[in-house]
Amino acid sequence: MMTRIFRGMTTPTLAVVVCAASLAPITLVRAESAGKTAAPENLDYRIDQMVDRGIEFLRTRGQTENGAFSGETGAAVTGLCVRAILEHRPAAAVNDPVVKKSLEFLKSKIQPDGGIYETGSLYRNYETSSSVLALVAAKNASDDGAEKYDSILRRAEMFLKEIQWDAGEGVSPDDTAYGGAGYGSHSRPDLSNTSFLIEALHELGNDADDEAIQKALKFVARTQNLAPPEGTDVGNDTAHGEKIGDGGFYYTPAAGGQSKAGEEPNGGLRSYGSMTYAGLKSMIYAGLTPDDPRVKAALGFIRENYSLDKNPGMGAQGLFYYYHTFAKALDVAGLEVVDVEGGETHDWRADLVNTLEASQQEDGSWVNRESDRWMEGDRQLVTAYCLMALAHAKK
Repeated sequence: MMTRIFRGMTTPTLAVVVCAASLAPITLVRAESAGKTAAPENLDYRIDQMVDRGIEFLRTRGQTENGAFSGETGAAVTGLCVRAILEHRPAAAVNDPVVKKSLEFLKSKIQPDGGIYETGSLYRNYETSSSVLALVAAKNASDDGAEKYDSILRRAEMFLKEIQWDAGEGVSPDDTAYGGAGYGSHSRPDLSNTSFLIEALHELGNDADDEAIQKALKFVARTQNLAPPEGTDVGNDTAHGEKIGDGGFYYTPAAGGQSKAGEEPNGGLRSYGSMTYAGLKSMIYAGLTPDDPRVKAALGFIRENYSLDKNPGMGAQGLFYYYHTFAKALDVAGLEVVDVEGGETHDWRADLVNTLEASQQEDGSWVNRESDRWMEGDRQLVTAYCLMALAHAKK
């Protein structure tokens, strides 16, 4: 069975690694100077080497003149890049001119409704949630963070809760869209955006009992291939819930349902890796425990489909987004190892480090060379995914 070490029933905030030096601009602090050995088997040392190179790429080659790391989706990629840097170098980076310029770019996208997005954007939830992750990290690293960021973050929180699909959008709890979040236009909600919403609300201090998070949990449960046990409402109560039953997750139950991995002949929506880890993380933030059948089923899918060679069900598509959700979910779940079918035990942190070491480019970036679907040809975005994944690989 899978080894589970949940850190109690509460979820920890995202871990950060603090550099002792105060640097502007950042002078990267190597692992040797922190008293760590250079032994190849020392994961933290190896992570530091990759992180130094990845951050230096973003700082020296990744930023545009206006402070954005990528303007293709408004504030979203910039928010993720800033968050990625601050997770590793909070005290040093928050005062670095490069990061400060990006923070000003994010603040320039604040809209009258409290959202943080490009005017006319179709990605309002994605942009705002990503910006919240960056601004919370900046607040926590700043001496005057409360004064700078509290009002912005309060308004962003209200905006995110307002655009969640619920009675305000004319949908009831019986509707398959209920509780979800989409990109922020009037398109249907999906699990990826809902997981960003839940994480942003969690980072803003909302606990598992928060009404918006519990609404979102209802949507998340409907993206899982798990029919409710007889006599209960635990699990996916849509027509798709019982068609596959492998415990994994798909993209959305709304508007008839869709999986990016396609359908089975019986109409079942195929589970895939990145959404399963996003679903697991979201359920834990929503307060589900390791004994909950939904968590058990998700862990069962992970056990049977453990891989770092591919995004299970999708191959190379969305591979680096997968690494990002993989690391976050397993860390938030408190899992140290994964015991897969056949009894083999995997140290997921070591597997992730080995994989990302092998795929880092000479310039310090990462990029998906096999598939550019979902913007994975964008080095800034993919580098942010990898840096955030590595933050969760540190012990």
